[in-house]
Amino acid sequence: MSYRPSWPDRTTRTAAGYQVNTCVPKELRDSATVLTTSDGVHLSALELGDGPDGVLLDHEQGYSICSFVGIGQALASAGYHVLIPEYRNHGASEKSADNEHIGRDSDAALAELRRVGARRVFLGGASCGGTTAIVSGVAQPLPVVGLLIMSSPARCGGVDAVPGVRRIHAPSLFIVSPGDMDGAVEKQVRELYAASGATDRRLVIEPNGYHGTDMIRRGSDGASVRATVLKFIESTYRNAS
Repeated sequence: MSYRPSWPDRTTRTAAGYQVNTCVPKELRDSATVLTTSDGVHLSALELGDGPDGVLLDHEQGYSICSFVGIGQALASAGYHVLIPEYRNHGASEKSADNEHIGRDSDAALAELRRVGARRVFLGGASCGGTTAIVSGVAQPLPVVGLLIMSSPARCGGVDAVPGVRRIHAPSLFIVSPGDMDGAVEKQVRELYAASGATDRRLVIEPNGYHGTDMIRRGSDGASVRATVLKFIESTYRNAS
């Protein structure tokens, strides 16, 4: 499919013709696909693994599909069906005049997970990716088995996640650093945590000061945060079986 990528200097084509961010390791590029949103925007995405146990991983605004590639690889190796979309106006996804409907990008990713065989889904996202994952997740028919929020605001890009998080009763993990934007992000995450409909919910205050997946990729204790995330997703699915 031909469209204008948002970051052409960081975009390459796979052997199958899909556009993909050059940050994606070469050995994973054949897992690239293209999604089309309800308003006709084309998104680059990675589909890793297969099977009925889906995992959605939505990246931060201003970041890329590679925010979650390491986590996605680990989960796919553990038997999960992972979909990582790249937002409009980011990376190898289409450049669009409309940047206010990023929730439609998350919607398209969940629709693709259903199409390729997922029968239930764990929702995950960092920063605005977590906001959109909540809103899209409660609006689609797949059972939600769990939720991961990393530094996510209660509201982003015209999307309000508070009503949605009240409807998610599955186990939920909220991670934030108190040093992120001088405490402003922690306040937002605490709002989501307080509104959560989950009985089994956990708030992790990570002191390294980083935002979103940077808590994993740049923090001195990033390996510990990564292990916490993977353990939570895997245990949530195990307990849902």
